[in-house]
Amino acid sequence: MKNIQDVLKERILVLDGAMGTMLQRHKFTEEDFRGERFKDWEHPLQGNNDLLSLTQPEAIAEVHRLYFAAGADIVETNTFSGTTIAMADYHMEDLVYELNYESARIAKAVADEFTAKEPNKPRFVAGSIGPTNKTASMSPDVNDPGFRGVSFEELRQAYKQQVEALLDGGVDILLVETIFDTLNAKAALFAIEEVKEERNIDVPIMVSGTITDASGRTLSGQTAEAFLISISHIPILSVGFNCALGASQLVPHLEVLSSKTEHAVSAHPNAGLPNAFGEYDETPEEMAAQIMEYAEKGLVNIVGGCCGTTPEHIKAMADVVKDYSPRILNTLEAYNQ
Repeated sequence: MKNIQDVLKERILVLDGAMGTMLQRHKFTEEDFRGERFKDWEHPLQGNNDLLSLTQPEAIAEVHRLYFAAGADIVETNTFSGTTIAMADYHMEDLVYELNYESARIAKAVADEFTAKEPNKPRFVAGSIGPTNKTASMSPDVNDPGFRGVSFEELRQAYKQQVEALLDGGVDILLVETIFDTLNAKAALFAIEEVKEERNIDVPIMVSGTITDASGRTLSGQTAEAFLISISHIPILSVGFNCALGASQLVPHLEVLSSKTEHAVSAHPNAGLPNAFGEYDETPEEMAAQIMEYAEKGLVNIVGGCCGTTPEHIKAMADVVKDYSPRILNTLEAYNQ
C-alpha cells in the first residue's frame, strides 16, 4: 500500500464528514447507548457517541462505509472524546483503552475492505484525538484567573493512553483536531512523540485547529500564524483548520497557513454556520462550490467536512477536487525566506 506522503503529492485527499451528524439519524435511545453490557450502568449514557463503538459497532462501521463509498480517502475513528478526562462525565475512565482500540479496529477493517476492492486508491484511518472538555491555558472560573481545570501533565497522560490504544487498533495517522487551546494540543503532540520514541515507530500526524469567531483567533487567543508557529517544532504531516466556521469564512486563515508552512494544509469546515436551532443548512452543492475556491487558489492538500456534513457533502467535494492538483508543498528554504 502506498504511504500517505506519496499519495498527497499526487492529488487532493478527501477526509470524511461528521460522525455525530450521521449517528443522529439513528435516533438512538438511552437503551441503545447502553446495549446489553451497560444496561445497569448507574449513570446516564445517552450522548456518549464513543461508547457506540462497543454497543452499536455495526452502526459505526456503516458510517465509515458510507464515507468511503462517497469518495473519502481517510476516515476518522469514533474517538473524539476518547480520553479519561472527557469520559469522566460518564464515569467511564476505565473503558478508554477499549473504546479507542475497538473504534480503530472497526475503522481499519472497513478501510481494508475498500482498499482490497480498489488497490489503486488506498484508504486510510486517522485516529481522532479531540481537545477534551478542559483547557490548560485559561481559567474556567472568571473570579480566579490563575485557576486551571487540568494540568499539562494530566493531559499528557490521558492523551498517551488514547494514542497507544489507537495505534494498537491499527490507525495509519493520528489527527489532533478541533484545537481551541494550543496548550492542550501540545500535550497531545508531546504524548505522541513519547509513544513514537518508546515504540521506535514513525506515524504521520495531522494537526487541525479551530478559529472560533470572526476575530480570526482560536479560543485561547492565537491567530492562524501564531497557532502554526506554536506547533511547528513537531514533525507533522499536515496542519489546518476544522469546525466552528463554514468553508467560506476559513479562506483567509487557510491563505495564511498555505503561505507560511512547508507541511500539507487541511480543511474540514462545518456545513456553514448553525441556524437558530443549532442545525446546519449548507447543501452539498453550496459547500462544494466553496471547497472549489480552496482548490482553485491552491490552498489545500486535504479537504473534508465537520459538523453538519454527510456522505452527500463528501461526494460533492470529492467530485470537485478530483479535477485540481494539490497545493505544492513549500520547501523549507522558501518557508525560511
